[in-house]
Amino acid sequence: MSDLQPGSIAPAFQAAAIGGAYSEGTPVSLAEFAGKHVVLYFYPKDDTPGCTTQACGLRDVWAELAPKAAIFGVSPDSEKSHRKFIDKFDLPFPLLADTNHEIVKAYGVWVEKSMYGKTYMGVERSTFVIGPDGVLKAVFRKVKPADHANMLLEALQ
Repeated sequence: MSDLQPGSIAPAFQAAAIGGAYSEGTPVSLAEFAGKHVVLYFYPKDDTPGCTTQACGLRDVWAELAPKAAIFGVSPDSEKSHRKFIDKFDLPFPLLADTNHEIVKAYGVWVEKSMYGKTYMGVERSTFVIGPDGVLKAVFRKVKPADHANMLLEALQ
């Protein structure tokens, strides 16, 4: 499913949400948000420099974003790791624990990466804006962390 484009049906998901309006490990699914905009932003790892820049950028414009869409950060990190990340940076939005890689694979963002000559599987920093009808309205691949908040504000105008 790595060829998801605007106009594609968003893959269904269910995962444990941590933070924001959710208790620890509250199961959420895409179906619960029928009739509302949903943003899934995929990032590689909690509390790393780029991911922190990206999350704090969203935190800083949260008052503008929150009324426009349900926003979830998604990574393969555990619920415990997400809780520490949320607490450390006072993140107002929920994070989804995709420890089995089901969501990252469904959205085509679990990809082969390379660093220092070694290849490994990891999350491609990407964002999907899902319309109230469950159809992808925007797809952003290889997102730059510092540009993410403004890009998302524009997409949700």
